[in-house]
Amino acid sequence: MTDFSDEAEATPGTKRQTRADLLARRRALGVAERATAATAVGVALVDLVRRLRPRRITGYVPVGSEPGGDLPEVLRAALPPGAELLLPVLRDDLDLDWAGYTGPGGLVAAGRGMREPAGPRLGRAAVAGAELVVVPALAVDRRGIRLGRGGGSYDRALARVSAGTPTVALLHDGELVDRLPAEPHDRPVRAVVTPTGGLRELTTA
Repeated sequence: MTDFSDEAEATPGTKRQTRADLLARRRALGVAERATAATAVGVALVDLVRRLRPRRITGYVPVGSEPGGDLPEVLRAALPPGAELLLPVLRDDLDLDWAGYTGPGGLVAAGRGMREPAGPRLGRAAVAGAELVVVPALAVDRRGIRLGRGGGSYDRALARVSAGTPTVALLHDGELVDRLPAEPHDRPVRAVVTPTGGLRELTTA
């Protein structure tokens, strides 16, 4: 899921250039490389979900070269009986609402090339009840600082998640970096999943 527009953020030049470089690198990935990455990321996520056995999790529908493949179906298949998967719904103010995932047929086309669940909206605070939060990112550094696409949508959502909740960003290899430019509103994640490295917990900032 894109995150959502460089225009929504007064982005310092270094951060904007980093974002552009990462997007260019992703666009250069071949079809086979993307498929291999999606499979590896999915295996690590399934293992995590089955270990945690959460009653509610959040995910998203990957767009373009984002890692994850058919992420909602991968997550739903790993959930214990009765658990729910929420997907984001982009609001006009670029904040995120949430709705339950019921299957590929329950997704509708939305703006910016995304797909969203068509079901009832549960409100911005629904993410606070999740026991595992899976988010997109262009890169994450070893402090947990996450670089998205500049809309600030996930920073606002992550601010509603309790400190002990696992928050995991999905990356391609090479996108876990030593240090990213950060701003006061940036919210760290607690772990990343990469195709080669699998799940890696981080020391959050």
